[in-house]
Amino acid sequence: MSNSADSPNPPFVPNYLLYLLAAASEAASERFHAHVRTRGLRVPEWRVMACLIDTDGSMVTELARYAMIEQSRLTKIIIQMDTRGLVTRRSDPKDGRRVRVFLTPQGRALADELVADAKIDEQELLRSFQGGQGTEIKQTLRALIEHLESSQSEPAQRKTADAES
Repeated sequence: MSNSADSPNPPFVPNYLLYLLAAASEAASERFHAHVRTRGLRVPEWRVMACLIDTDGSMVTELARYAMIEQSRLTKIIIQMDTRGLVTRRSDPKDGRRVRVFLTPQGRALADELVADAKIDEQELLRSFQGGQGTEIKQTLRALIEHLESSQSEPAQRKTADAES
């Protein structure tokens, strides 16, 4: 069976965009995630810490989106990370019902090390592509994400406009 998209009846899964995106992510992440685990973290904890490096003091809702973790699951993960001394939770001074999450000094030190390691891992992966294709892939993926996020909000905007008419 040929996996070529050019064959008259190409197989579905190996040519399906969503499979290709997921498989590429899984394959690219495998080695680094193994490294994360040697540092005593689970992958979702690493994602939280990586997000907090950029936006320390994020609200749980923001972290859920960028860490790609369902919010109720993320809340449990953050409680565990708090217990381990990696993060701390504080009420938002403007709205006490909201919780903000901060890296502790211990969490920041570990996150800084892992982000540096992740950048090295990414550079090794990008070097495996020829002629700047790695940079093109990143640009294409950013454009795809932007397109999908904007198109997801369009139906809601249209429904609102239709309801107002």
